[in-house]
Amino acid sequence: MIARKRFIRVCMSYVIAGLILATGAMPALAQSLIRDTEIEEMLRDFTDPLLRAANLQSSSVDLYIVNDQSLNAFVTRGQNIFLHTGLILEADNPNQLKGVIAHEAAHIASGHLARRSQTNRSAYGPLLIAAGLGIAAILAGETQAGVTILAGSQQFAALDVLAHSRVSEASADQAAARYLEKSGQSTAGLVAFFEKFRAQEVLSKSRRYPYFRGHPLSYQRIDKLREIVDESPYRDRTDEDWELKAMSMTKAKLIGFLYAPQTVFTIYPETDNSEEGRYARSVAYYRAADLKNALRSIDLLIENAPDNPYFYELKGQILYESGKGAEAIAPLKQAIFLKPDAPLFEIALAQALIEKDEPESIDQAIIHLKSALQKEPANGAAWYYLSQSYDRKNEPGLARYAIAEQAFSVGDLQRARSFATRAREGLIGHKAQARRANDIIVISDAQLATRNNRGRH
Repeated sequence: MIARKRFIRVCMSYVIAGLILATGAMPALAQSLIRDTEIEEMLRDFTDPLLRAANLQSSSVDLYIVNDQSLNAFVTRGQNIFLHTGLILEADNPNQLKGVIAHEAAHIASGHLARRSQTNRSAYGPLLIAAGLGIAAILAGETQAGVTILAGSQQFAALDVLAHSRVSEASADQAAARYLEKSGQSTAGLVAFFEKFRAQEVLSKSRRYPYFRGHPLSYQRIDKLREIVDESPYRDRTDEDWELKAMSMTKAKLIGFLYAPQTVFTIYPETDNSEEGRYARSVAYYRAADLKNALRSIDLLIENAPDNPYFYELKGQILYESGKGAEAIAPLKQAIFLKPDAPLFEIALAQALIEKDEPESIDQAIIHLKSALQKEPANGAAWYYLSQSYDRKNEPGLARYAIAEQAFSVGDLQRARSFATRAREGLIGHKAQARRANDIIVISDAQLATRNNRGRH
C-alpha cells in the first residue's frame, strides 16, 4: 500500500522485512502501527471493490494496521480506516472482515465523521491532531515520541467522542450491505460477525470490546441486517479460494510475529505441515533466536513455492536481523524480482546493501531507494537510508537534502528547513534537488509563521 496523506505519508525506519512493528523492542505497549506488504495487499484486495461500490476513490482512502489484539476498527477524518490485528485474527473468514470494512467505508461515504466532529468539535479536534502527530512520528521511526503522543490522545479511538450513534450505525449497516451486494458479494458475513458477539449488547460499556463501545450493537440491527441478507441474490456466495488462502496465511504471519514463540508452537505444532504452519513456525523460530530451524523451515516453504515473494522476503529479514546482512541480499533481490512493485522490499534490500558498504552496493542501494520513493514519495525511511547512502559516497549536499525531505515528510519543519538550508550550497549541479530544497524552505517558513501567529491569539 502506498501511503498518500499529508502527515501520515511516511514509513517507519524499521523497514527490513516482512512484518514491521513500530514499537520495535517495546512489546508491552498497547498500540502501534504495522507495515507489511503481504497483509496490506490482502486488505487492499478486499477493500477496493467496496470503495468503488461506495463511490469513493481507492487512492484517497488509506488503510492502517494497528498492532492491538483487541477487537476494533475505526475511521478518522481524512478518509483513514484503521483495523486492529485483533479484528483480523478474530474474523472467521474474509467475508466477515469485508463486512466490517464495508461498514467503516459507509461511515466515510455517509459523512458521519463530518457531522460527528461538528457535534464534538471541542474534543474531537485536539484528539485527531494528537493522533495524527503520533502516527506520523511512529511511521517515521520516532517510536517513543509517537507512542507518547498517542497515549496523550487516549490510544487512537478510546474516547467516547469517536463513538457512533445507533442511528448512524444502522445507516452504515444498510450502506455496507449495499456495497457488498453491488460488488457481487454476500452480506452474510457482517451478520455472522455481529451474531458472534451478540452478547456484547448486554454487557456494561467498560466490559465490551472496543469495537462495540464505538459501534453500539443491538438485536434490532442484527434482525434488520438478516432481512437484507435473505433478500440478496448473493446470499449464498462464498469466499473465493485465493481469499481464504490469503487470510489464512496472513493470520499465520500475525500469530508468528505477535504471539510468544511457545504459543505459536502450540497453535502450529511440528506435526502441522501446512504452509500456514511452517510460515508461523519460521517466524517463531526466528523470534526465539533459533536461526537453524528458522532457515530450515523457510527454505522448505521456498522449495515448495519458489514463486512466492513473501517467503524470500522473510528469509532476508531473518538473515539480516541475525547479523548476516550480506547473505540477506540474494533472497531480498529475488523477492523484488518476483514483486517489483513493493517499495518496502526495495528499502529492505537497500539496508542490506548499505551495510555491505562497498561502492557498488551503495550505488545499488541508491537505485532501489529512488525506485521506492517513486512509489512512496514521502516515505521517511527511504529518505533516511538515502541520506546514509549519499553520506557513504561523500556527497554531503545530497545527504542533507535527503534528511530535509525526511523531516518535511513528518512535519518537523524546523529540522526540514535547517537541513534544506545547509544542503543548498552542496547541490550545485543538482538543479532538481536545489529547487526542491528551496521549496521546503519557503513552505516551512510559511507554515511556521502561521503556527506562530496562531500561538499569539
